[in-house]
Amino acid sequence: MSTPPNMPPGGAPPPFPPFDKHQQRLQREQKKAAWRTQREAWKAQCRAWKTNYKSIYGPRVPSMVGPVILIVIGVVALLLMTGRLNAAQFWAWNSRWWPLMLIIAGLALLAEWALDMRRGIPVRRGGGVIPILILFVLFEIGAAGWNHLGTWRTPFDDNNDNFFNSFGQPQHDLDQQLPDLQVPANASIEIENPRGDISITAEDSTAVKVQAHEVAYAGSDADAKKIFDAEAAHLTVSGSAVLIHSESNPNGRLNLTISVPKSAHVSIESGKGDVTVAGLGAGLSASVHGDLHLSEITGAVDVRFKGNHDFSAHDMQGDLTLNGNIYHLTVSDLKGKLSQNGEIGTLGDVHLENISGAIHMRTAKSEVEVADLPGDLTLDPDDLHINEAKGPVRVATHSKDIDLNQVYGDCTVEDNHGTISVEPAGAFNIDAKNGKGDIEVTLPPNASATVDGRTHNGDILNAFGLPVSGETNKIISGKIGSGAIKISLITDVGDISIKKGPAFPSAPLAHTPAPTPPASPKQPMLNVPPYHRVPDISKEPHLKPSSELPPKPVTQ
Repeated sequence: MSTPPNMPPGGAPPPFPPFDKHQQRLQREQKKAAWRTQREAWKAQCRAWKTNYKSIYGPRVPSMVGPVILIVIGVVALLLMTGRLNAAQFWAWNSRWWPLMLIIAGLALLAEWALDMRRGIPVRRGGGVIPILILFVLFEIGAAGWNHLGTWRTPFDDNNDNFFNSFGQPQHDLDQQLPDLQVPANASIEIENPRGDISITAEDSTAVKVQAHEVAYAGSDADAKKIFDAEAAHLTVSGSAVLIHSESNPNGRLNLTISVPKSAHVSIESGKGDVTVAGLGAGLSASVHGDLHLSEITGAVDVRFKGNHDFSAHDMQGDLTLNGNIYHLTVSDLKGKLSQNGEIGTLGDVHLENISGAIHMRTAKSEVEVADLPGDLTLDPDDLHINEAKGPVRVATHSKDIDLNQVYGDCTVEDNHGTISVEPAGAFNIDAKNGKGDIEVTLPPNASATVDGRTHNGDILNAFGLPVSGETNKIISGKIGSGAIKISLITDVGDISIKKGPAFPSAPLAHTPAPTPPASPKQPMLNVPPYHRVPDISKEPHLKPSSELPPKPVTQ
């Protein structure tokens, strides 16, 4: 039998030393004493370091920036809660300009630093303002993102009063008929409705007729009556100026049906609700927070949108100016200029048809200018199509395929990631620039043009036998026929194609007049809510049916 390792000779293990409690206690006390000595030395070192630091940098002084930020936030919150500040307008403004608060805070901190440098005794500013600024930035980023979601939260926005206002309370309805009011010719009518739909029609009369349908969400008839009294419509007259207004109530809504003289100029201030206007003869100005549908209006129209909503207009005679964000934009049979400045919804689109005036559209990603549009224009998140237009035409966008077909005028196109396709309808100049995408031009067999094209890491194909030089950087240059027009094609990474197509059309297109709908017998104003009588715009001539529009997303 072998001996285990580390076993002394004889096979017996060494005896353990006797257990000494006194010795172990003494060792523990020595360790504690050494730890206390080390701790006291560390504390003395920290006190010396703090004393030395204060002698160099001075005492700590709190910054005033943090309290000022809290005061500003509190004042704004109070104004919003009391209704002194319009919430929709404030959050729209705040989503774009909130970084100004950081700039102001930074300037205030710099001013404090400059003031501290002039002190005889140096001071140190407290760092408590930094967490406040971090929380402020995180909150503002979230608020700006929620505001820019726009139509993604449409089913949950302010227009859905059944979701936000009822809270399980039963709905109460009340019809209100205001006395007819005789107004002078060319009267000015202003309509203010913070919450509810508005339907306006024009008649050949001198009377203003107002019918209101009130809705209240309350647990009892007594509570509903208080809401009805608070949101009831009122008529105020001052000379030739007429004011139709109501007070906002978060537990109800007021839907207005209004008939006005055809010669009256109408102004609308709508809070949360859809607006439908037809037949006006002296123009319209509107500020809306809902869908807006216009038809058969003569005179200039100026609209400001306070949220991402739909807009449609048909059979208009006068300039049309649109400012603000829009989800779907549809305009047809417009005799006047069209100016649009604002964002188009993420999944929204634009459809324009038969516009006999200059078009200027401007968003963050696209800018379109057309001198005249006898045909149509379609813009969606992926494509931009212009068919049958009179130039000059200028398009600047990125990440879209651009298709210009039958254009009577010079074309200037700029793109970043997409395909550019141009087919002029006559001898007009073409200037196309692309980043990462192809350029395609279609000319008639008897074209006369001077061509200058360049591409990097792309091919050049042409059906007119022009010389192509270069390997990596290819260049096409030369004349087709007598070289009457100039064609400049430049793409960083992409192909250039010059194709042969059909001959130019013999004459420019003319505008197609809007068909006149058959006259229908005049119907009296019915005692029903206006949203039951909103015209079906999908049946209007030339307008895109609602079934062709992509559905609004429910959630994001």
